[in-house]
Amino acid sequence: MSLVTTKDMFQKSLKNDYAVGAFNVNNMEIIQGIVEAAQEENAPLILQVSAGARKYAKPAYLTKLVEAAILDTGLDIALHLDHGEDFDICKKCVDDGFTSVMIDGSKHPFEENIRLTKEVVEYAHSKGVSVEAELGKLAGIEDNVNVDARNATFTDPEEAAEFVEKTGVDSLAVAIGTSHGAYKFKGEPYLDFERLQEINKLIPDTPLVLHGASTVLPEFVAKCNEYGGDIPGAQGVPEDMIKTAAKYGVCKVNIDTDLRLAMTAEIRKYLAEHPEDFDPRKYLGPARDAIKGMVQHKIKNVLNASGKR
Repeated sequence: MSLVTTKDMFQKSLKNDYAVGAFNVNNMEIIQGIVEAAQEENAPLILQVSAGARKYAKPAYLTKLVEAAILDTGLDIALHLDHGEDFDICKKCVDDGFTSVMIDGSKHPFEENIRLTKEVVEYAHSKGVSVEAELGKLAGIEDNVNVDARNATFTDPEEAAEFVEKTGVDSLAVAIGTSHGAYKFKGEPYLDFERLQEINKLIPDTPLVLHGASTVLPEFVAKCNEYGGDIPGAQGVPEDMIKTAAKYGVCKVNIDTDLRLAMTAEIRKYLAEHPEDFDPRKYLGPARDAIKGMVQHKIKNVLNASGKR
């Protein structure tokens, strides 16, 4: 098996109304937990690397860990750059063996976003690499992505159609109400499904992407707080909303916060109950198991992607 692009994954997803999980990775235990879950569920898988992950672990380590995961599990895995901020970082990741890259030009005016995205598309496609872009802005904070809620704007359906036509991008991240981080909604959760349906209607063959799609599972928040954490009021996207989005062209669902919460909750619990231990394997092992269980839950109950590889 091998590193693969997202093209075939998304075509199958579009036809069968399920979504592929795109999980952010930062170290060995996170990768192991995710791929073991995908292997047991026979599910398609995207592992993605953010700016923060590149800075923390360095790309060479992460790409080799993903290659090791393929050797260990026999899975086909897409390795994706999350929120590439300019042409140079996208080019570097393409040259380093990534099979999918995201160019995030959403902070730029519409025409500049088109120009930048088209530049990345032309280079990446010449190397057989898929490209994701973003139109509209998500609120919240994640690594180097920081957008105040007042400046978050939803994706305009007609602009989305024009953008895809002019850039030739393979998939499009849309803003319909999700946000980065653990505090996605202050009141009742809301996603603009009418907007999503209109976008899907205008570009039915374009796979759509939902960023900021962690559900912020209450059990992990509660466990973090029980063992010394301080994250009150965290709230994510309800699981039923993710399922609904997959019916309207959403083929890729980004999950990062839930991984962090699952891992941190288990580490806090272990260290609180075993203050005498100082062997990292003792607490990173259970944390890896927590990630595996959480990812399996996502694949089976939220993404409906079990058995779809």
